[in-house]
Amino acid sequence: MTAPRFALVLLVDDIGACPALAALAERAGFEMLGIVDSQSVSADAYVALAVAAQHTARIRLGPAVTNPITRHPVVTANAMATLDRLSGGRAFMGLGAGDSAVFTLGLRPARLAELERTALELQTLTAGRRVVRDGRPVQITGATRRIPLYLAADGPRAHQLAGRVADGAFIGSGLTAPDVATSRAEIAAGARAADRAPEAIDTWWLVKANVADSRDTAIEEIKGTLVSSGNRVFRAIAPPDALHAAVEAIHRGYDPLAHAALAAAANGRLSDRAEVTSYLAERFAIAGTPDDCVAQVERAWQAGADQLLLTAITPDPRRFIERWSTEVMPRCLAAAGRTMVTSPSTTPTGGR
Repeated sequence: MTAPRFALVLLVDDIGACPALAALAERAGFEMLGIVDSQSVSADAYVALAVAAQHTARIRLGPAVTNPITRHPVVTANAMATLDRLSGGRAFMGLGAGDSAVFTLGLRPARLAELERTALELQTLTAGRRVVRDGRPVQITGATRRIPLYLAADGPRAHQLAGRVADGAFIGSGLTAPDVATSRAEIAAGARAADRAPEAIDTWWLVKANVADSRDTAIEEIKGTLVSSGNRVFRAIAPPDALHAAVEAIHRGYDPLAHAALAAAANGRLSDRAEVTSYLAERFAIAGTPDDCVAQVERAWQAGADQLLLTAITPDPRRFIERWSTEVMPRCLAAAGRTMVTSPSTTPTGGR
């Protein structure tokens, strides 16, 4: 098994802070930097990505994630091709059905068929080729390569779709050993159905993460984002029977405008029952003291979640990046038998 690898997601609410945070993420050793694309709760993702590209040299950059409802696929393809040129070929595309970006506009997420169509069109368009969309041939100028596409997936059908058509996957369905095994099996089934090798799918686990001086503080600070995971994931798969009523209450009370808000927001209060918060943290988060986080990374790694896409949606993203990169990451890598040096990239280059 390879040593754990780490990537980062930022929600940019202060575009002025973006250059320093992107540069810090690169220095810290994160392999990818994803920017949240949700127009009602964050700064524009592509402006932030352009800024990040101009203040970094190695880290890969992309939306984490965009969707085909609020952004037309041809517009997205052009934005991604432009970002790829600006960054010197470091772009990746994160694509999902849509969460807060669509719900805050009163819209519905994309259905699976639309997600598949969009993924294939984005791959074709960024390769510089023409697609026929709604009976009309369309193409973009300036595309230089097929940009790797990562599908955000929470449930069985989306996992299988990622295996069939995507270069990689961002898996949000959980970090426990059974969840990881199920996700991997579903991705592999999709890949084999398309005569693809399952190991070719560059799979990352989306994790709500935080480092603090106590586990209680770390979880309390990100409780609202844990609820957002439960609200999203348990639309695709069933929650445990014991939490069914609590999850129904989350679905009824969830405020998409507070999607990125932390503990003090109404969404955070939807998990005030200790057993609900504990379950969400165990399944969707790596959070606590540095010792806690190292132990949780080790458990995830042993379960097969060896690539972790960490969300820095915390009260102080800079503090999180600094603490993770100095107090957690080196110990995780040392425990896996290597020093803190970014591994040679095994990332898709855009070919199948």
